[in-house]
Amino acid sequence: MILIKRIFDFLLSLIALIILSPLFLIIAICIKIDSKGAVFFKQERLGKDGEVFLIYKFRTMVPNAEKIGSGIYTSKSDPRITKVGGFLRKTSLDELPQLINVLKGEMSIVGPRPPVPYHPHKYEDYSEKQKMRFTVLPGITGYAQVNGRNTLTWDERIEYDIKYVENFSLLLDIKIIFKTIGYAFNKKAIYSNK
Repeated sequence: MILIKRIFDFLLSLIALIILSPLFLIIAICIKIDSKGAVFFKQERLGKDGEVFLIYKFRTMVPNAEKIGSGIYTSKSDPRITKVGGFLRKTSLDELPQLINVLKGEMSIVGPRPPVPYHPHKYEDYSEKQKMRFTVLPGITGYAQVNGRNTLTWDERIEYDIKYVENFSLLLDIKIIFKTIGYAFNKKAIYSNK
């Protein structure tokens, strides 16, 4: 099952990257015109078995935003978010570069979202049950994302992640993918103060 999922992830991400390459170029140009700084935002995240990897996103905030203001927390009126960045966040287009992570085998299309190494906990501080979320590759989207997204507390997100791991199937993945497409154009649950 895991091999089938990996083949599915690889083929889907490769096809998506090829088809979406013109969109990538347009987004990159818009980001550069809108503000100074890199096109991509790279950040350390916890992956499978607690291994740290660099996640890729389109940059939606001013350079070094994590060291300004509220750090990793964002709100709708956050002044660090650029004009283009606001649109990318509302449509979830900022997540598209994670297809590169999927192609590299660091992520899956569907799985628990990878947290930063220090929040909400360091890997060693998760309980044994909570560490179940790290037994599979992290995903671009996941069970928690289609059941509340950022309106959930971290404990609630982790519970959904555990349910996903316990009930994993390709059918569940496909359902989550289709639900995610609907959520991509839903402006709710993008921001969190938790």
